[in-house]
Amino acid sequence: MNDFRHTALTDAILCCFYTVYNTLGCGFLEKVYENSLREELNSRGYTATSQHSVEVVYKDKVVGQYYADLLVDDKVIVEIKAVSTLLPEHEAQLLNYLKGTGKNVGLLLNFGPQPQVRRKVYSESNKHNADQI
Repeated sequence: MNDFRHTALTDAILCCFYTVYNTLGCGFLEKVYENSLREELNSRGYTATSQHSVEVVYKDKVVGQYYADLLVDDKVIVEIKAVSTLLPEHEAQLLNYLKGTGKNVGLLLNFGPQPQVRRKVYSESNKHNADQI
């Protein structure tokens, strides 16, 4: 069964994504899109923070640390790409961020030649294969 948690929030994030994409187009580095999307979300009243820390824990020890591009309203992880097309490893990266943070919903947004969106949902019941919606 698909999990549609945080639908209103993900819809708002996607609206902001397309606003930024239509304004800037493709060709910039990911950091430009990250900063622009954060500003667009914040200007609309959402709390978007950049470079949210994700710790990888193995046997109760932190063995690595990564940074998700954006965390929106402390609910949705957003990973930004600026590539020709999204690849399975990009989706795996987002899924790992969801696992590491304990968040359930993530968006993978590509500011490439054609805008692309993937929505991933993580829960204990589907911990090895998150739904793609």
